[in-house]
Amino acid sequence: MRLGELDLHLAGEGRHERIYERLGAHCGADGVSFAVWAPNARGVAVVGDWNGWDGHADPLEPLGSSGIWGAVVAEATDGHRYKFEVHDAEGVVRLKADPFAFQAEVPPRTASVVHRSSYDWADDDWIERRRAGDPLREPLSIYEVHPASWRDGLGWQGLAEQLVAYADELGFTHVELLPVMHHPFSGSWGYQVTGFYAPVSTLGEPDELRAFVDALHQAGIGVILDWVPAHFPRDEWALARFDGTALYEHEDPRRGAHPDWGTLVFNLGR
Repeated sequence: MRLGELDLHLAGEGRHERIYERLGAHCGADGVSFAVWAPNARGVAVVGDWNGWDGHADPLEPLGSSGIWGAVVAEATDGHRYKFEVHDAEGVVRLKADPFAFQAEVPPRTASVVHRSSYDWADDDWIERRRAGDPLREPLSIYEVHPASWRDGLGWQGLAEQLVAYADELGFTHVELLPVMHHPFSGSWGYQVTGFYAPVSTLGEPDELRAFVDALHQAGIGVILDWVPAHFPRDEWALARFDGTALYEHEDPRRGAHPDWGTLVFNLGR
C-alpha cells in the first residue's frame, strides 16, 4: 500500500497506529510497494532477487519531509528476497533488512522476504465466543511455551498437531508463546528481536504460524504473545545505526546500551 498525505502526517507525529500496513513491502496490482523510514540517509535503494542486488536499479524516492523513502517496483513479487541499501550522510553504504518485513530468511542468512498471505482463517466461531464472553467471569489457565524447544524438531505444522492436542487434553484455556518475532540468535529464546513483524523463520512459513493459531482457536484455546519492546541486538544488518545514526537506539551509550545483554535500548521517546 502506498502512503498518502494522512499517512505521512500521522507518521511524522509518531501516532500512525497501522504503520506496518504502509512501511515494508506490500504486493499490489502494479508490483511491490517498498517503503522505509531512514530520515538521515543521503539515499536509499531496494535490492533483491529481481534486480541482481544492484543498488542502481531501484532507487527509492524521499516522501516529502517525512524521512520515509518509497517506490513501487514492478519486477518484484511475492517470495523475492530483498534488503534496503542505505547511503548515510558520510557516504557509508549499509545493507539493511526491512524493519517491517513480514517474512525473513532462515539464519544465518539475513535478507527479508516479500510475503503476501494466502491463508484462509476458519476461527469465526472462536472469535464470536471471545466477543460475547466475559473474561473476568470465566476460568483462566495459561500454558506458557517456548515453541522451538517444546518438542525437538517440531515447526509450526508439527505444533499445530501435537501442542494443540496436548493443551486441549490438559484443559488449558490459553497458550502463551515466548516471543515468536524473528530473532537470529536462538539462544535468546526470542528476546533479541530483529524483525517485529515477521515470525521466526526457523519454525516455518508465516502462513504456517497462522494455521497453528487457527488450530488453537478451533480447539477453543486462546493465544497470548510475549514480546520485547525494550531492546534489540547489535547486528549490523538490522536495526542498529540504521541510517548511519542512532535511529532506533539512544545516541548516548549510557542510555542506549544494555550492559547485561550486550544489546541496544530503544529510544521510546522518539
